[in-house]
Amino acid sequence: MGTASSLVSPGEVIEDAYGGEGGEACEIPVEVKPKARLLRSSFRRGPRVIGASFKSTGSVDLEYTAEYERLRKEYEIFRVSKNNEITSMQKKEAKLDEENKRLRAELQALQKTYQKILREKESALEAKYQAMERAATFEHDRDKVKRQFKIFRETKEKEIQDLLRAKRDLEAKLQQLQAQGIMVYDPDDSDDDDNHTTVTAAGTPCDYWGGGVLGSEPSMGSMMQLQQTFRGPEFAHSLCDVEGPFANVSRDDWDAAVASLLQVSPHVSQALWSNTVRCYLISTQETQAELDIFTQPGLKSTSVYRASLIYFPTMNSPSYSPRLRSLCEGLGHFYLNICFPEESAASYALERRQEMERSSVCVLLLKSSITSCVLEDAEEAFVKNPDGHPLVLYLRTVEDHPLSGPTRQLLERVNAADKAAKVKVVDHGGSPEEGASMIYTQLEKVIKQELLGLEGSDVDGKDSGIDEGREEDSGDVLWDLHDEQEQIEAYQQACSAAAQLGFQKYIDRLNDMVAAPPPTPPLLVSGGPGSGKSLLLSKWIELQQKHSPNTLFLYHFVGRPLSTSSEPVLIIKRLTVKLLQHFWSISGLSMDPSKILEEFPRWLERLSSRHQGNIIIIIDSIDQIQQAERHMKWLIDPLPVNVRVVVSVNVETCPQAWRLWPTLHLDPLNPREVKSVINTECLAADVKLTKDQDKKLERHCRSASTCNALYVTLLAKMITNCRCAWSLERTLEQCLLCQDTMSLYRLGLKVELDSLSTDGERHVMREMLCLVCASHNGVSESEVLAVFPDLGLPVLSSLLYTLQRLCIVGLGCGLIRFQHLQAAEAVRLEFMDGGTCSPAYREKLIHYFSQQLSQDRVTWRVADELPWLLQQQEDRAKLQLSLLNLFVSQNLYKRGHFSELLAYWQYVGKDKSSMATEYFDSLKHYEKSCASEDSMIRLGNLYETLGRFLKDLGLLSQAVAPLQRSLEIRETALDPDHPSVALSLHQLAGVYVQWRKYGNAEQFYKQALEISENAYGSDHACVARELDSLAMLYQKQNKYEQAEKLRKRSVRIRQKTARQKGHMYGFTLLRRRALQLEELTLGKDTADCAKTFNELGVLYYLQNNLEAAKVFLTRSLEMRQRVLGPDHPDCAQSLNNLAALHTERREYETAEDMYERALDIRKRALSPDHPSLAYTLKHLAMLYKRRGKLEKAVPLYELALDIREKSFGPKHPSVATALVNLAVLYCHLKKHSEALPLYEQALRVYEDSLGRSHPRVGETLKNLAVLSYEEGDFEKAAELYKRAMEIKEAEPSLVCGKAPSRHSSSGDTFSLRGPAPLPHAPR
Repeated sequence: MGTASSLVSPGEVIEDAYGGEGGEACEIPVEVKPKARLLRSSFRRGPRVIGASFKSTGSVDLEYTAEYERLRKEYEIFRVSKNNEITSMQKKEAKLDEENKRLRAELQALQKTYQKILREKESALEAKYQAMERAATFEHDRDKVKRQFKIFRETKEKEIQDLLRAKRDLEAKLQQLQAQGIMVYDPDDSDDDDNHTTVTAAGTPCDYWGGGVLGSEPSMGSMMQLQQTFRGPEFAHSLCDVEGPFANVSRDDWDAAVASLLQVSPHVSQALWSNTVRCYLISTQETQAELDIFTQPGLKSTSVYRASLIYFPTMNSPSYSPRLRSLCEGLGHFYLNICFPEESAASYALERRQEMERSSVCVLLLKSSITSCVLEDAEEAFVKNPDGHPLVLYLRTVEDHPLSGPTRQLLERVNAADKAAKVKVVDHGGSPEEGASMIYTQLEKVIKQELLGLEGSDVDGKDSGIDEGREEDSGDVLWDLHDEQEQIEAYQQACSAAAQLGFQKYIDRLNDMVAAPPPTPPLLVSGGPGSGKSLLLSKWIELQQKHSPNTLFLYHFVGRPLSTSSEPVLIIKRLTVKLLQHFWSISGLSMDPSKILEEFPRWLERLSSRHQGNIIIIIDSIDQIQQAERHMKWLIDPLPVNVRVVVSVNVETCPQAWRLWPTLHLDPLNPREVKSVINTECLAADVKLTKDQDKKLERHCRSASTCNALYVTLLAKMITNCRCAWSLERTLEQCLLCQDTMSLYRLGLKVELDSLSTDGERHVMREMLCLVCASHNGVSESEVLAVFPDLGLPVLSSLLYTLQRLCIVGLGCGLIRFQHLQAAEAVRLEFMDGGTCSPAYREKLIHYFSQQLSQDRVTWRVADELPWLLQQQEDRAKLQLSLLNLFVSQNLYKRGHFSELLAYWQYVGKDKSSMATEYFDSLKHYEKSCASEDSMIRLGNLYETLGRFLKDLGLLSQAVAPLQRSLEIRETALDPDHPSVALSLHQLAGVYVQWRKYGNAEQFYKQALEISENAYGSDHACVARELDSLAMLYQKQNKYEQAEKLRKRSVRIRQKTARQKGHMYGFTLLRRRALQLEELTLGKDTADCAKTFNELGVLYYLQNNLEAAKVFLTRSLEMRQRVLGPDHPDCAQSLNNLAALHTERREYETAEDMYERALDIRKRALSPDHPSLAYTLKHLAMLYKRRGKLEKAVPLYELALDIREKSFGPKHPSVATALVNLAVLYCHLKKHSEALPLYEQALRVYEDSLGRSHPRVGETLKNLAVLSYEEGDFEKAAELYKRAMEIKEAEPSLVCGKAPSRHSSSGDTFSLRGPAPLPHAPR
């Protein structure tokens, strides 16, 4: 067997198990147990050899045993040594772990210390910069005061030197005269005041303090009171004192003016608030040629549309009426010629009278003779009501045809009635073609200047700048004035239709619910269809606006489902814009539909905290909104404390979650109210019912469906319908068979069909009502006349008059619409087989609007109707083609119908990227056909619109290409310095801002600013827009000092432009409101007429037309003195306003006299603590102060303070304002010790009532800091000033950036420096 060494052959390599290197085996480190197994196995292997020596075997065993013992000992030694090494290593590892933990703890402590030191360093640097800034501010103020004082001193020294020089000259002359023996009289003995020279420094204190930190009036600071948002006499923005909706507004406060103008009286003519230009033409047979030439339709070619806004009359193309229509439609209005043929005019007497009342302008065409119908119309328009609307008199004079007696007498009466010389006379002796051209020229001028409010007669500039003007005023917020016009008209019509339906009890309950303490959930006004919910809300809004001028009302009347007025995104956007208008900003509003819905509660929360008074939001028929519960989630959230929401719903369709809200349910009319409604209609129509008929009606109107307000009203109108072909008995019998409003409407349609004389008229009525039912928002009268060429306007007018009287259709925003949902449903069931015929009527409308399309001009009607109709027809291919007509999409986008445009593309099945590609390809294709300069300009506009659209979608990379292409086209087609180039640069800069490429954005903004300054001057609104954008950019880069300078300059420009023209559509509304009020003054002397004169004076004051304002305010005062007596409080109001006017004109002596007279009247007529008395005291004190009569102003301020404390309590903010005003006066008198406690008391009141972070608190702290500085307490002054600056810096901006939620921890915040004008258009 051999020894163990024999198991390994010489030279074989054995690897060491511990990682040693291999080599020749000299000694094998074999463990014991493996060795033993090896020995045992070696003994077992092979057969046992017979005869082997036992001795040899035993010797082998002994040899292995010794070897085994030796190896075992070595192993034990090795194992122990290794265990010792392992134990030592574990101890070292534990010690290293402890050392590592200690070092880590020290490192963390060092890091914390480092961060703390770093923060302390940053705080120290920030404090250093703030201290340096404050020091620089103080230094600047001191230097400014020094400079002003130096100028003041040098000026006065110069004046003194001049006076001394003049004195010496006079003395020399006096000596010469005395030397010549001429007697000189003593001025003191003369009765003539001309020799008295009064040298006064009136205004000097105000001028001195106005340049420093102290404001001249009404508080110390930077005229913060003119920028605050409080309403009422305690926070009056204006010197004018007006009752009702125009309370305390001024040219510096256009938001309040526009808010007040939404409260237009419902008693004025519809012609003044309709957007349809209705031209009433009165003609004789002798002037029929001129009339035919003027009214003949133009060529239906593209060139007519292309020239619509830049067409001038020529003898080669006498399509005058189509040109006026294109002009009006291009500005968002309808145009309609109203003419009753002389041979049939006598049978349309009622329609003629109604059309004349609704007309916008009347034109009388005369030659020599005149008929009776023409004479009646001329008498009505030109003699009885010459101031009702613009008048044009066309007189064709021919030598062979002298004027007849009646014609001459009519002209004499017209001349006598035209006291204001408002009638435009066109005296013509040439051909009828030339006469028609002259009529067109005069009408075009009237429409532009008097009806549409364009300043100049050249419409080119206006038209080309319409969209740009809107952008300029409203930033990137796109606004549709038609939506606002629709809401105003809906409110007007509801107010006009509000009958005595027992609403007083509901109005009282509404007042109680709104006055309930917060938190208040939305208030639900419920009732069945036609129960009078809209009428109730309109009447309540009208009453609340009269009695609560401090309350801000935002209302929306939802039309029928699927109409524009029921689109949730447009509703919320409109409410948001209306809310922002009252706080001088609409920028920062997102165009993304989802963000609009999401951000509305945040805007509401933020802006409600800035409004002193309640904000009431009214949404009528909210259940008609598409997916109302999903889109109106903000109603479920808690509302701000001063916000109330009132919504109306039908009982059947009210969402279940809303039924838990406080509910005001409208009950059916009781028998007395039913009888009152029927008797009122019968009395107006001169219809007498027998007792038996009265009893039948009383028995019939007892169920819930027959006591419905709409049912009873419709029933009364049907039985008093004078044009009904049925007898009264038959009509009543058939009406009593109808048990609900729907069946009664269907009966009314049958009655109206029977009353028509021809089958053609019946066909037109059916077709017209079906077209209205199939349309999106209704159809216009001109569209009906175009669809039915054989239909004459007299027949259409008669038909619409009857349908309106039966509450079936009405005119809203120039469109024929159903007055109630039940009327639309009745037409659908009666004429359209339950709706199965709707696709056929939609096809008719699609055919009509497709004909109206031209490549480069699309009206808002085409854009509103055609895509919607194609979507309803499920014709995706044609819908995509219509959307790819770039002018359709441009019209929708520019009018703010962003969500509607997206919905169409989603319906087609295109995502955002593919939609952008389609648009870009379509533009490339359109660009190939553009050759002229005008077409290239339009192409540039399309590229810019596409870029803005893509930017709003968030597709920034795709938006850059069209914006750059627009810039290239405009630079080439126009001029590198043209204002349109600045628009492209502005939009490109906006993209780079979102990309955070601030360097490129700054370069583009500066280029746009330079172009705007060169084009418009340094004080234009476009310049202010670019300054605001640059300020935002600098603020994002933390360049606060540069941003502040630009923002201050922008605010100055916006305030200046706001004083000149107002913002958005505010100025237009002011002018329209003035026209309405002028119409109301056409009567005898009454208190209401005097009040209207007063409002007119204020409106012209707001328009900066001081001469007209003085005329109306003086007439108001004179009429009030005649009607009410010279000591009536209303006379004091007129005196107060006239005094304000004279103050504005710097006629201080007259103003002071009138203020004192007003104060005397109010002291005798009103209680000692009446707010109006405090109002007059305040402004008389301000005038005293302005004239330097400080001592006379002190007791007035003290008395005003006392009145306010009694009226509002000592903790009201108005009391604090009075305290500050008095303290300012004491500062002027150097009575700092008396001013200090007043400031401190005002500060406490402001902090308790408005919060410690309110801007008023910051202003008061700043004033206290200035006072402490002047008293020498520099440490206290620095502390107060620091806190004032903290409040100022924390003030969030509403001019730019988002309005974060009160609970949000993020959001861009900027400093509100002043008001920014609104579009601004408008909405």
